Amino acid sequence: MTIHQNLIAGEWTGSNGAENINPSNTNEVVGLYASADAKDVANAIAAAKAAFPAWSRSGIWERHVILKKAGDEIMARKDELGALLAREEGKTLPEAIGETIRAAQIFEFFAGEALRLAGEVLPSVRPNIGVEITREPIGVIGIITPWNFPIAIPTWKIAPALCYGNTVVFKPADLVPGCSWAIVDILHRAGLPKGVLNLVMGKGSVVGQAMLDSPELAGITFTGSVGTGKRVAVSSVEHNRKYQLEMGGKNPMVILDDADLTVAVEAAANSAFFSTGQRCTASSRLIVTEGIHDKFVAAMTEKLKTLNVDDAMKPGTHIGPVVDEKQLKTDTDYIEIGKQEGAKLAFGGELIKRDTPGFYLQPTLFTEATNQMRISREEIFGPVASVIRVRDYEEALAVANDTPFGLSSGIATTSLKHATHFKRNAEAGMVMVNLPTAGVDFHVPFGGRKGSSFGSREQGKYAAEFFTTVKTAYTLA
Repeated sequence: MTIHQNLIAGEWTGSNGAENINPSNTNEVVGLYASADAKDVANAIAAAKAAFPAWSRSGIWERHVILKKAGDEIMARKDELGALLAREEGKTLPEAIGETIRAAQIFEFFAGEALRLAGEVLPSVRPNIGVEITREPIGVIGIITPWNFPIAIPTWKIAPALCYGNTVVFKPADLVPGCSWAIVDILHRAGLPKGVLNLVMGKGSVVGQAMLDSPELAGITFTGSVGTGKRVAVSSVEHNRKYQLEMGGKNPMVILDDADLTVAVEAAANSAFFSTGQRCTASSRLIVTEGIHDKFVAAMTEKLKTLNVDDAMKPGTHIGPVVDEKQLKTDTDYIEIGKQEGAKLAFGGELIKRDTPGFYLQPTLFTEATNQMRISREEIFGPVASVIRVRDYEEALAVANDTPFGLSSGIATTSLKHATHFKRNAEAGMVMVNLPTAGVDFHVPFGGRKGSSFGSREQGKYAAEFFTTVKTAYTLA
């Protein structure tokens, strides 16, 4: 089997291959992918640093053309790349193709942004002096991405980094190197100069740590666990570099008495269980007021009975496997914790056998949970959700905000008053009304508050806040 190599200074390199395993069928090896070491990381950073002066001053049309080519190829290959994504991560094929399309749209957006780079010209408070305010790239960017969105998240970091003239050293999650390799290959063939984009695949303890230890990175953008995010922050403060962290959430979905029950159930089921619950925006706290509680639980239970858990590539599969054995154990451990804490297991929680060996778990719904339980405080990152009963809207809002996280927050209601109040008072970076807490557009800002995020927002024109620095120039007329 061919080894997919790392890209360093415009050359494919590496001979030690690690297997990429299909979580829907653990007998299948999706591919072999090279593992970088600390020396490879140092070489990649040096290459990116050497390429920065020319790329940072490259023409906007050159950047536009390369990003546009990449987006066009991803869109043309959406079925092929979607199948690769489904096989390596376990997301259902329709979800995987949708994510691939989103990646193409992100490249399309930032191809346009490359032509819209702008500054300001202002008069000075002093006579005969002009003031120009411009944005410039910051340098070599380290990009570290997670396994749950293996094409969308790398894209929404790489595309703006290149658009604004930075060079990149990119480390994808070692569970899902396939989509990342494909993106880098596409950009490489689209005409990126040598060293502008470097791919270093491998373990976080080796590759990621070497990136954190380097004083040559001007910035690091990271999506992943809280623990690793804190390490990124500490190392970045030590090296005086910019850093941007996205670290997940424990997102609430509030269902009020006046909610449309069908809308509420659809939104809650999508929020909690689609993509196997492996989304930082997933809602694992379903906060339900007393008047609709029993109806909601009954309807939700019936909904879960209709969801088919199976091979991600099979037609009719609603929920694919958990990504790997380690995450599956985390999920099942939390299910046991929930039982021990006194929550009632209303549905699911069992391992499932299918035609092929894989990490299959029933969607799991707890009721009679409290907001103090560990299953309500800690991010599980699996198809496990808890229903928390509350008296009224005021208590629902208080419980929704009672979390160390603040990424996404949702409400199901037909009340304009409550919807308006919730949008203003939910302590989250993103708020959804009668919609799933997961599912966002590519052209608007993404990010959270409190323990979920640190730094400026990702995506859309707000990406410029991280990937550029502001310069103010004065000229005597």
